[in-house]
Amino acid sequence: MLVPENQSPTVAVLLPCYNEEVTIGKVVRDFKASLPQADIYVYDNNSTDRTADIAAEGAIVRKEPRQGKGNVIRAMFEDIDADVYVMADGDDTYPADAAPAMVDKVLEGYDMVIGDRLSSTYFQENKRPFHNFGNRLVRDSINGLFHANVTDIMTGYRAFSFTFVKTYPVLSRGFEVETEMTIRSLNNNLRLFEMPIQYRDRPEGSVSKLDTVGDGIKVMSTIFRMIREYKPLPFFGGLGVILGIIGIVLCGSVTVDFWHTGMVARFPTLIGAVMLVIAGLLLFITGIILDVMAKNDRKAFIIDANQFAMMRRQK
Repeated sequence: MLVPENQSPTVAVLLPCYNEEVTIGKVVRDFKASLPQADIYVYDNNSTDRTADIAAEGAIVRKEPRQGKGNVIRAMFEDIDADVYVMADGDDTYPADAAPAMVDKVLEGYDMVIGDRLSSTYFQENKRPFHNFGNRLVRDSINGLFHANVTDIMTGYRAFSFTFVKTYPVLSRGFEVETEMTIRSLNNNLRLFEMPIQYRDRPEGSVSKLDTVGDGIKVMSTIFRMIREYKPLPFFGGLGVILGIIGIVLCGSVTVDFWHTGMVARFPTLIGAVMLVIAGLLLFITGIILDVMAKNDRKAFIIDANQFAMMRRQK
C-alpha cells in the first residue's frame, strides 16, 4: 500500500466489545503501548457492564445498537478512515505486541494479515475441544474448496489495508464474519499473509460469548452460502451430475426391460428418470450461468479496488 512520503501512515485499532469489563482496560493499554501512534476505537455492542466506561479511559468509545460482531465490524469499516486497520477482540486473548509487525506487512502491500493462532498455542490454551474440532473442520473444508493453504480461518486478530476495508461488504451479523472475510479474500485472490501469534485463553472471570453449537451452525451455513455464491459451477454442476447419473441409470434399467420383453412395464420409473435427467441438465446450465456472473463480480471487485486505491493515493 502506497502512503505519501511526507505523511506518516494512520493506524486504527478496532476492538468490538460486548461485556468485557474484566479485560478491556488491559487490552486498550497494551495496544497503546504497542502502537502509540494509533487511534484506538472500542465499539460497545449493548454491554450491560462497565465495558464502555473503562474503555473510555484510553480509547475512543462508540456505540453499535445492532447486536452481533458482524454488525459491529460493518459499522467500524463504514465509520473509520485509516491507512492500516488492526482488529482484535476485547477479551485479552491476542497479544498486542504482534500488532506493529502486522501493520508493517500491510504497509508492504498485503491486503489482509491474519493472526494465526493455530500454528502456535491455540490447541493448548483453548479449553473447549469442540472449538478445536470446529476450527480444523472449517479450515480443511475451505482450503480444499478454494485450493488454498490458510492455517487459521476464524481468527479475530487481523490487519487490513484501506482498500480492503472499503471494498468488503460485511453480510454476516455474528461471529461467522471472520469465515466470510477469509472466503471472500480467497475468492478474489487478495494478498494474504499469515503471522503466527501466541494465543492465550481468557483470563479468569472473563466469559466467552460463543455458543459452540449455535455459532458452529452459523459458520457452516455461511460456508455453504458462500460456496453457492462463489463456486456455483461445482455446486450446481455437481448436483446436476448426480441427478443426471441417477436418471440415466434408471432409464437404462427400463431400456433393458424393454429390450428383453418388448414392453415398457415401469412407466412411473421411466417418467421419474427422464425428469431427473432434465433436472440435472437444468442445474448444470444454472451453474454455468451463475459461474459467468461470479466471474463478472470478481472483475467488478478488481475495478472497485483499483479505484479506491487511486482515490487514496490522490489524497
